[in-house]
Amino acid sequence: MPRNLKEEVIFTAIMAGLMVLGMTAYNVSLSEGFSSGLALSILKGYPLGLLVAIILDLIVVGPIAKRVAFKYIINDYIRNHGALIGITISVLMILGMVTFMSLFGIAVEGELSGNHILAIYGHTWLFNILMALPLQLLIVGPIARGVLGKVQGSSADVEAED
Repeated sequence: MPRNLKEEVIFTAIMAGLMVLGMTAYNVSLSEGFSSGLALSILKGYPLGLLVAIILDLIVVGPIAKRVAFKYIINDYIRNHGALIGITISVLMILGMVTFMSLFGIAVEGELSGNHILAIYGHTWLFNILMALPLQLLIVGPIARGVLGKVQGSSADVEAED
């Protein structure tokens, strides 16, 4: 887990950057199929999605997920198994981010009007959660935690030299 602002920024940048890239690729592929313009469509949607995801992560979803985790979910057993704290917070983050980012994606695609908005949102949310959970827990999370561990290790090495 990040211990200071620098580590939080690095961790969030990696986590949000890779998750938005993966989820953008997934959603564009679902929407447009695999075509010659797929890469361009992914890159076109990436910057705005990344900006929204970082804001949501730092200001809305992150603080709420951590507060809920430590107040209602994380007990003594989980505290004694450090990895479970990270997994618990990750799952709550995924639930929150998918909830907001699915709405964002529908809005960007102009799908917020019409009689079937709840069906469209429910479908989008379900398909996004099915992709986001394994993407975050099996790929992006371990990468981000690995990089954070190296940053923390190098910080400890520098502090030890001083």
